[in-house]
Amino acid sequence: MKAVEIKPDIYWVGAIDWAVRDFHGYVTPNGTTYNNYLILDDEITLIDTVKHDFAEIGISNIKSLIDPAKIKNLVVNHIENDHMGALGIFMKHFPDVTIYTTARGKQGMERFFDTSKWNIKTVKTGEELKIGKYTLMFIETPMLHWPDSMMTYVKEAKMLISQDAFGQHMASTARFDDEFAECASHAELEDAVIDYYANILMPFGKLIKSKIKQIQDLKLDIDMIAPDHGVIWRSEPERVIQMYLDMAEGKTNLRVAIIYDTMWHSTEIMTQPIMRGIKDEGVDCKVIKLRATPMSVAIKEFWKSRGLLVGSPTLNNEVFPSIAEFITHLRGLRPTNRIAGAFGSYGWGGGAVKWLYQEFQNMKLDVVEPGIQVQYRPSPEDEEKCYSFGREFAKQVIEYHKKFQ
Repeated sequence: MKAVEIKPDIYWVGAIDWAVRDFHGYVTPNGTTYNNYLILDDEITLIDTVKHDFAEIGISNIKSLIDPAKIKNLVVNHIENDHMGALGIFMKHFPDVTIYTTARGKQGMERFFDTSKWNIKTVKTGEELKIGKYTLMFIETPMLHWPDSMMTYVKEAKMLISQDAFGQHMASTARFDDEFAECASHAELEDAVIDYYANILMPFGKLIKSKIKQIQDLKLDIDMIAPDHGVIWRSEPERVIQMYLDMAEGKTNLRVAIIYDTMWHSTEIMTQPIMRGIKDEGVDCKVIKLRATPMSVAIKEFWKSRGLLVGSPTLNNEVFPSIAEFITHLRGLRPTNRIAGAFGSYGWGGGAVKWLYQEFQNMKLDVVEPGIQVQYRPSPEDEEKCYSFGREFAKQVIEYHKKFQ
């Protein structure tokens, strides 16, 4: 993709990664983009770089507009490798540049590069940089999602360059939300936002609420949000802000995600009557077999559901390895406002269901107890019990969901 003007004299000069399918363990079936932005003003300013592998593309996009040596300011909103990986290469083209970043951003750069000859200035929330007709305001957003993170607001353009927040892993020729909706759909775009939030930003709900409030208290007039991944929000930037507020508040669907794995199909057989019981109480249900589903997809489906049922056979008195991996991922994301239960099969000693309830308690999830487990293969009577368990779990989910309406 060539450079794209997104506001008067402000250009997208990033790169599209059509091929990437794994982003630090998070499956990206639709690829991604590495967005950065060039402002042609009295002091030409670049905001962020790109992933190291795409340095030549980034420099080429800049050269299509100006001589890179004329760039006077480089704003680094975030030092993760997909945004700063090409910094060392870019700096060879910017002999007179001043870098603006947070104090922690500067510390991080010093771990990646020899910065002894670089002119780096650290900034704090509310500080401004006048570059000509445009003024940049910096907003620190520590732990959203790294300690160094910040956003940059271009005041006269009413444009928030939001770093990773409000982004999506989505490779597309569309640069804007309305363009994407024309060739795909709003639903697909919103699902990509949920996917990104669930797998990366889930632990930071309270922080997200406070940072959005901070931005609202600054009374910033925002008619465009330009994230570092995915499409730019120009038609309805308030739409994605409200999505983030809703997700940070724990709002989700009245639905149950059944996430399971199975050894000799016994646990798998249990999912069917449990699912029927849930549906017969009028609650939607999604059934996911872990070994057939990427982990990040399972996490997203969990996030989209008020209730979680985890099914596992017992192996060595504990859970099946894929279930243990899922729980490890989930624990690190620190979920809240969800209600959980467990089921499974065993040969002699049992242990998986007990292990799962202990993990739910460790995560401080609300639970429906007791779970249900069967020995060896479920009998017709066991299947009836599974059906009843599904109905009872659905009733509990319905009551629990009312707290968030």
